[in-house]
Amino acid sequence: ICDREHIRVLTIQDAAYPQRLLQIYDPPLVLFYHGTLPGPEEICVAMIGSRDFSPYGRQVAEIFSRDLSEQGITVVSGLARGVDSVCHRGPLAGGGRTIAVLGSGLDVIYPRENQDLYQQICGQGAVLSEFPLGTPPLPAHFPRRNRIISGLCQGILVVEAGEKSGTMLTVNYALE
Repeated sequence: ICDREHIRVLTIQDAAYPQRLLQIYDPPLVLFYHGTLPGPEEICVAMIGSRDFSPYGRQVAEIFSRDLSEQGITVVSGLARGVDSVCHRGPLAGGGRTIAVLGSGLDVIYPRENQDLYQQICGQGAVLSEFPLGTPPLPAHFPRRNRIISGLCQGILVVEAGEKSGTMLTVNYALE
């Protein structure tokens, strides 16, 4: 299936494994990805936030993701509904790079409405996951996904988030 879907597999022992992920607690032993992973010199910034955001939050996400991309910075997010989706679209519109980290297998696109966005990201960045093909998007998978988002990046920009949200979990991973 991986060959047919153009999915590549890396282990923690591979030279192409993202070096920043080696610095996090419990780095993924295996990464499944489609597209082009960030290089060692590539600057990546996570942009994360709420699924339910204000019009102001949408505007901020659009402006910052586009502007970061125009500066050659790769925007990393989680392909979730809300802020994440907006943050992926900014770089795509301007021809920049974005990376989506999933809380499911690469063949289980969640949410389903992001199927077209998923395909665009594969062409202008990468979609990756530590979960094998066929893995559903279970709630316990998203904190694991968030540690990868923070681990790939030199910084995190929180657009909008509740105090006890998954967004703040990602921030805590980055602080560690």
